[in-house]
Amino acid sequence: MTATISDKPLSREDVKRLKELRTLPNLTRIPLFMGLMAFLTWVAWTTDSGISRWGAYIGIGYLWMSMVTFMHDGTHNTLFRHRWANMAFGILCMIPLMASFIAFKEDHLDHHRYNRSYRDPDAFTMGKRGITDFIAFYAYIVAGAVLSFLHFNLLYPVQHFKRKEWTIHLFETVLKIACYWALLAWAVHNDVLAKTLEVWLMPVFFFSLFNSMRFIAEHYETPWNQGQLVGSRTILSNPVHSFFWNNINWHIGHHVYPSVPWYNLVKLHRLMEPAIRAKGAIVDRSYLAVFFRALVRGPETEERLKDALEKRQQALDKTLLATGPA
Repeated sequence: MTATISDKPLSREDVKRLKELRTLPNLTRIPLFMGLMAFLTWVAWTTDSGISRWGAYIGIGYLWMSMVTFMHDGTHNTLFRHRWANMAFGILCMIPLMASFIAFKEDHLDHHRYNRSYRDPDAFTMGKRGITDFIAFYAYIVAGAVLSFLHFNLLYPVQHFKRKEWTIHLFETVLKIACYWALLAWAVHNDVLAKTLEVWLMPVFFFSLFNSMRFIAEHYETPWNQGQLVGSRTILSNPVHSFFWNNINWHIGHHVYPSVPWYNLVKLHRLMEPAIRAKGAIVDRSYLAVFFRALVRGPETEERLKDALEKRQQALDKTLLATGPA
């Protein structure tokens, strides 16, 4: 379902101001993050220390989250002023991750349209807790990169694409194959194939772990099929995550106003706080806390979700009784 009027509490003037695109934030952070990735790749390639090498892999994976959150803004055309620039950045960003940008974009826009409903393509955490539900839930956590490869390169396109999307998808596929062939041919020629694959793929694995944690935390055990505002979770997290992951943790505002760029999401949250409190939307402090809770509880059902939300409300009521209203 799409956002209702009550989901959109801000004035048109506020939204127009927050939607204004600026060049400087992207021109400072994108080169910074790419430079850090290049440095850590150099460390991983040249070091003899196992600790340094694996630390570099984790760091690159963490920084892939930075780049993917930029790419995510590109799906909403809020990264650059021109649509072609958003598309080009998204396609290039996805090459090392082996996923189709156009498939991710169409999937993600459907996720926004049908957030937390059975038409949401990303709502795999909700089901009947059958064997396939458990397999999908935990497989995504440990093998998200493999499942995403299959989903974005094959399953979603076959199910949803029309001619325009297929044209872009096939162009992306040919471009990826050309890049992979050139890289692997160089690696074979220089007898560094195993090393090249390790330096490329190990960070992708760690990225998939970070991304699974983020993705599950954003929507797990939020109200089902009740609109954008309450169907997402904002996570206060910490300044490090907010900086490197480009404020994606301020997620409620993004779902209600997806045309607001990443550098205005904190301001958006502040303006929306009264509505967030009034509607009882979920704001938590920690990605890890939500993620570990999801690990323990496993796949959702509507009945279990209702029970979890009732218990959460009871706990909040007890806290208010003990401390008094804010």
